[in-house]
Amino acid sequence: MKITSAEYITSFPRITEFDLTPLPSIAFIGRSNVGKSSLINHLVNRKKLVKTSSTPGKTQLINYFLINEQFYFVDLPGYGFANVPVKVKNSWRGMIEEFLLTCPQLALIVQLVDIRHKPSREDVEFQELLRRYKLTNLVIANKADKIKKNQIQKSQKIIKEILGVRSKPIVHSALKKIGHQEIWNQFTPYVVPQHEGELPVQ
Repeated sequence: MKITSAEYITSFPRITEFDLTPLPSIAFIGRSNVGKSSLINHLVNRKKLVKTSSTPGKTQLINYFLINEQFYFVDLPGYGFANVPVKVKNSWRGMIEEFLLTCPQLALIVQLVDIRHKPSREDVEFQELLRRYKLTNLVIANKADKIKKNQIQKSQKIIKEILGVRSKPIVHSALKKIGHQEIWNQFTPYVVPQHEGELPVQ
């Protein structure tokens, strides 16, 4: 997909607190520091649309970005960050669940995992949450530049089996520009429907 525009719109703690133009939304989530910001920047060919941070847990709000004036990318707070109070963790979890259940025109949820490691307990729990609510999702195995090429297929298989998903995760690396086209091939039917106002059947 050709990206003609990508802009930050707003951030807020609750989906009910901001009235947005109803457009298809693709939401991104994963463990803290899994590389959500780098992925989004890579997909829209921008270096600094989403601020990257080496500090886990930096994203604490729901962040909306308007792409091509047609759809939103939504950056959700990371889960699994240890160095925050339990009360804050619970607040984030509630925020995320509320978003998943009430976001208008939520077309697709992208769960990022680190290809170097087996999915964590939090990764598995989140995938179970998506299944419980029957939410359409795509798993992306990020940071593919951090492992050897001959390890990639094995890592994909492990991630698929542990998460219990139907398809192998898409492999991605912003550094080596891996996975860009494959990801957009998956995204496009959800944000550029064949007929106006019509989204793929979930």
